[in-house]
Amino acid sequence: MSLLLQYYKFYLDCLTLPIFFIGYCVPQGSLVYWVTNSSLTLIQQLTLKHPAVRAKLGLPDKVDRREASDSEKMSTSVFTPTSTPEKLKQVSVQDLSPKELLALSVQLLSKGHSERAIPLLRLALDKDSDYVRALTVMGQTLLQKGLQAEASDYLERAISKLLHAAHPTELEDIDLLILASQWAGVAYTRQGKIAEGLVHLERIAKIQEPEEPLSKAHYFDGLLLLSSVLYNEGRRAEAAKYLRLAAAYNPAFNEYLEQCENDDGTLVSDLVSSRRGDY
Repeated sequence: MSLLLQYYKFYLDCLTLPIFFIGYCVPQGSLVYWVTNSSLTLIQQLTLKHPAVRAKLGLPDKVDRREASDSEKMSTSVFTPTSTPEKLKQVSVQDLSPKELLALSVQLLSKGHSERAIPLLRLALDKDSDYVRALTVMGQTLLQKGLQAEASDYLERAISKLLHAAHPTELEDIDLLILASQWAGVAYTRQGKIAEGLVHLERIAKIQEPEEPLSKAHYFDGLLLLSSVLYNEGRRAEAAKYLRLAAAYNPAFNEYLEQCENDDGTLVSDLVSSRRGDY
């Protein structure tokens, strides 16, 4: 930079007297001055954009700086609060905890961006392979994308971890077991593996009805799915039993109970698309 300043000073020194003389002694000399000055400025700008000239003068490459800036933006796509509430700082997703990665992925899923959420879920599981909620959300996401076999693997892992010691007693774990069992049952049923699917759906029926409202909603969704599979397997009496429980919780399910009891063959065989997508 100092070399550039020296060149520029020398350039000004050389032009001072000629420009002064032209401006006052030559007709319309001021126009000559302005044209000359503008032309030289344009030449300077074009010259300084050339990589070889910038390297000679010790100036940084503009392309490299732009690429570095773009790369930095790609790796720092998450904002987190600093000690000052009014300020935000960017943090690489690689630095986020599994819990933070899951929260970010759920935000993306709620907006329909599953393609962006799945890599975050994979990263969360790379950091903590035993993270049951991330396993469950990943399984549900893959199932909704039609990847039943891969979804089954993640959901089986989640269920295995929840049942590792004994049946879970914590409210969150019970809710996760209901969700993972529900979606594992759906995944196997869609693959034509009815027996495997029923194992998971019947597990929900063995769980005591939760008191927490959201878990209770998940529980009865599971019973509704179980009754649907049982009905289509010809086990209508069992299907009706679970449908009565579901209809007592939500009168909207009476429609399915009536179809089952009338045995008109029109009971919906796949209710998954209408079920809630809580994570």
